Amino acid sequence: MYHKVKSIVKSLVPKSLLFWSEPFLRRYFLYPMYRGINYKCTVCEASLKAFITLPNGDRLCPRCGSLARDRRLSHLLNDRYLKGVSSILDFSPSRCHFRKMKKKFSDGYVSTDLSRDFIHDKEFDIRSLDVRNETFDIIICYHVLEHVIEDEKAMLELFRVLKPAGICLVQTPFKEGEIYEDYSFTSEKDRLREFGQKDHVRIYSVSGLKSRLEKSGFIVNALNFKEKADNQLGFAAKETVLELKRPQ
Repeated sequence: MYHKVKSIVKSLVPKSLLFWSEPFLRRYFLYPMYRGINYKCTVCEASLKAFITLPNGDRLCPRCGSLARDRRLSHLLNDRYLKGVSSILDFSPSRCHFRKMKKKFSDGYVSTDLSRDFIHDKEFDIRSLDVRNETFDIIICYHVLEHVIEDEKAMLELFRVLKPAGICLVQTPFKEGEIYEDYSFTSEKDRLREFGQKDHVRIYSVSGLKSRLEKSGFIVNALNFKEKADNQLGFAAKETVLELKRPQ
């Protein structure tokens, strides 16, 4: 049902208007079919009878469009990190997350995306941020570093612009063992085959990414989560988020 509705909407609504019309369409046309009491979205706080299961197994909120990683991030931020915060830098945020954070923090929340594929305020190059030192209380860098060839430059920049008492949250796809990267793979076909997505340049392991971040100066804490497959908040059954701090 969801995929049929989505296909119809995309055929009728111009792409330039889709971002602005999406909340209305979800709230008044899609959400009523899924309203219930079995589940709850941590992003939009909707009560649901079910999440929408996508072909890759992820679960999508019909009310706001959040994926499992969006709901975990929203829960972590609200539960642990947002108290007393005034400045946030977010790389390539999902639309649902952008809307929530922009409403809450206004100009204190800065989204950036160099590819122009995501809603954004700025177009920073993560390898050379046009930002003064020690600017942000929180930096969110979700599913970005695996796209960046010079990832160690990016990590040094994250360290530079984070406030001394700040927090940086990092997540990427992970594999067991060591980091797998090979820059000789340059075509979309090769990168899709080797790294799982046509614009990825590596697959990190948790230990490998943690080691690189520590070389950049961070203290890294791996937050590992395990949930029941059909948990009420729609979290991934297994998920890792890296919590980064500057030494005090």
